[in-house]
Amino acid sequence: MSGPLVMVEDALAADLEAIAALNNAAVPNVNALTPDEMAAIAAMGALRITRTAGAVSGLVLTIPEGRPYDSANYRWFSGQFDTFLYVDRVVVAPEARGLGVGRALYMDTFARTQSLGRPRVCAEVNVEPPNPGSMAFHAAMGFNVLLDRFNESAGKTVRMMERPV
Repeated sequence: MSGPLVMVEDALAADLEAIAALNNAAVPNVNALTPDEMAAIAAMGALRITRTAGAVSGLVLTIPEGRPYDSANYRWFSGQFDTFLYVDRVVVAPEARGLGVGRALYMDTFARTQSLGRPRVCAEVNVEPPNPGSMAFHAAMGFNVLLDRFNESAGKTVRMMERPV
């Protein structure tokens, strides 16, 4: 038996406060951002969301290669691959976990990656501080581990991953 269909849509400017609140509730798994910072990063790529009962329940922020994004992890992927779509962050509200929101966000991302002519999706997950739920989720979504690296600017060890599409 399948659950309800989870729809993924482009974020609107009116959603930015709720998106930032959802993002910031997930710290330290992601870094905190203001609505303006979120909008500036999204302008380099795409910010897609899901809604549950009308409220933002999930988000994925993606950036293709070749953008002036000031992220050590993004720069690392840029040094490894000529073409890719980078997942800067994927966040699911605690009350929406287990409803297929994360899977829907990634399936949408994989489809968009193909439509953009990119061969892979790249992402990283915290190793220290640990994020075992995200690690298991990315493995289940078919991501391959490339290596673990220490991100000096963030003071975290992250697992660099990619998934061919």
